[in-house]
Amino acid sequence: MLPAAMEVQLPLQRQRDTAWKWMPLLLLLVWVATMCSAQDKSDLLNVCMDAKHHKTKPGPEDKLHDQCSPWKKNACCTANTSQELHKDTSRLYNFNWDHCGKMEPACKRHFIQDTCLYECSPHLGPWIRQVACLPPTHPSRLPSPSITSRRWLPASLAERSPASPLPTQVNQSWRKERFLDVPLCKEDCQRWWEDCHTSHTCKSNWHRGWDWTSGVNKCPAGALCLTFESYFPTPVALCEGLWSHSYKVSNYSRGSGRCIQMWFDSAQGNPNEEVARFYAAVMHVNAGEMLHGIGGLLLSLALMLQFWLLG
Repeated sequence: MLPAAMEVQLPLQRQRDTAWKWMPLLLLLVWVATMCSAQDKSDLLNVCMDAKHHKTKPGPEDKLHDQCSPWKKNACCTANTSQELHKDTSRLYNFNWDHCGKMEPACKRHFIQDTCLYECSPHLGPWIRQVACLPPTHPSRLPSPSITSRRWLPASLAERSPASPLPTQVNQSWRKERFLDVPLCKEDCQRWWEDCHTSHTCKSNWHRGWDWTSGVNKCPAGALCLTFESYFPTPVALCEGLWSHSYKVSNYSRGSGRCIQMWFDSAQGNPNEEVARFYAAVMHVNAGEMLHGIGGLLLSLALMLQFWLLG
């Protein structure tokens, strides 16, 4: 028989041993909250994403091709990238726009412009997210249900290259960032939908689920080729659903300084620079408050636990 005092001390010691095991996890959570928030607070202006074809830093590109030319004064894409993305089946991602027959030219130009914005714009910093900081259930983190599809896909050009068979993991080694919920001007979204609603597709989310067995995206088995309007009944359904919420349709109009324009006249400057500055200023305040709140709470818990262990 143990003395009564020892019988009390043993459960207490077990509790402290368990608490010590939780200490590294709490400190890790503090570090993760700090790092993810810091990414939102800094480097938001005049930056390029860490992605497959982006330059490390933006700069002049005098020979940007056709629809990408508005970004020539300051771009995250090269001339070669801008030429390649204008092709029907680009070598950049092996993605075929004409997967359900010939896409209407008026429709295709919106997809080219979307791609130019994705590859070339240095003014998307406030909406760039580290994939590792997204929730595990976010579409950007989920494996494709088909082993022939990409597991991690670019925010705007998802699933545009042949896959390697790892059905249970998300392969993010070549792509660490995406953009999320970019406030797209409502007129740009409306015009995109109007010019595409009679073209044809077989999927409402182009981010994942394609058949890549041929090396080029094809409709998955059982998917029907129908009009865009069948899969995207509204402009919002198209702009927000197409690339897993890369865009969020804004209530603001072009020229307001509060929404990103997919189309602009470079002779008048790039209007998206002002938009990025506005949202970066807002995010600096919000990120600081979030970091102070979450990080402070976790750190307080860790200190309280430490005092209890030592006490």
